Amino acid sequence: MIPLLLIVIVAWLLKIYSYALIVYVLMSWFPGSYNTWFGRELGKIIRPYLSLFSFIKPIGVLDLSPLVAVLVLEFAQYALAWLV
Repeated sequence: MIPLLLIVIVAWLLKIYSYALIVYVLMSWFPGSYNTWFGRELGKIIRPYLSLFSFIKPIGVLDLSPLVAVLVLEFAQYALAWLV
């Protein structure tokens, strides 16, 4: 059986990562925000995960891959909660 503390820690890390992903996506609304120190550092953490969903083609100008990425993180959190 997986220790409860480990599950809780991983669930919190997934929640923090999903918040960071949302912040990264919202930064696209502000010109030049990816060129700041914060934007570059956040990009180093978020871009590898987002690249897993690059097979999802944009619909017009709307890129749905970040939405799918957040949904996958949420599903992982629910799966961890189910283990408890």
